[in-house]
Amino acid sequence: MIYLTTRPLWVLGILVGLATLLAMLGPIVVRRRLGLEWLSTNKQVAGFKFATIGVLYAVLLGFAVIVVWEEFNGAESAVVEEAGAAATLYRLSDGIGGASGAALRDKLSDYLKIAITEEWPAMERGRASPAATRALDRVYAALLTFHPNDPREAGIQADALHHLSVLTRERRDRLVKATGIVPDVLWLVLFGGAVLTVCFTFFFGTPNLRAQTMMTGMLAVLIFGALFVVVVIDHPFSGTVKVTSDPLAAVLADFGKSPP
Repeated sequence: MIYLTTRPLWVLGILVGLATLLAMLGPIVVRRRLGLEWLSTNKQVAGFKFATIGVLYAVLLGFAVIVVWEEFNGAESAVVEEAGAAATLYRLSDGIGGASGAALRDKLSDYLKIAITEEWPAMERGRASPAATRALDRVYAALLTFHPNDPREAGIQADALHHLSVLTRERRDRLVKATGIVPDVLWLVLFGGAVLTVCFTFFFGTPNLRAQTMMTGMLAVLIFGALFVVVVIDHPFSGTVKVTSDPLAAVLADFGKSPP
């Protein structure tokens, strides 16, 4: 589904419009094929079944929208937490004397630059950057080469390791979310349920065909609009609506080492 996520919003909007127009043609075609009298005989039974189907699909679609929205917000939070951990770690490195502190600052800056310039483009395709992983390994190596000489330095190293662990955890979180939130089987149910729900309205025997067509169109806009939202934010780091690397860039700017 990442192919649809990466399309411009106007393209997805056109797809929603075309799907709605096709849905509005459905009642007209069915009415001409089957006739009003035949459709009217099943109106009560169809209404009861449609109410059941509509409620079930509404619950499923609403759940999908809420989940992807929460995960999108979670991806934003992960990037902010990662940036905060990097900023704190950089400041703690001032308490690490000698070459170890300077190496830690340099390696941390290198990691942030690679994350911005290489990993973010990779995450747009749902992947991670091996170069960023290696850069993070070098940050660990730089910190672990420091050997504390007193309790103060030992406390600084322990705190630095904690924030580095937070940075690593938040990076892993955003990499997992970059692969997509909605599983393939749920996409099948969402799109299949949308088609089934909309098509069910074709078989109501409403005397006013124009009114039935308009009602079908409004239902289609609502359903396909909700699917539009799910598609757009399913991959938080891809497409037009996405989580950017601005928090990491802001931290680098604080270091005085802006990304290239």
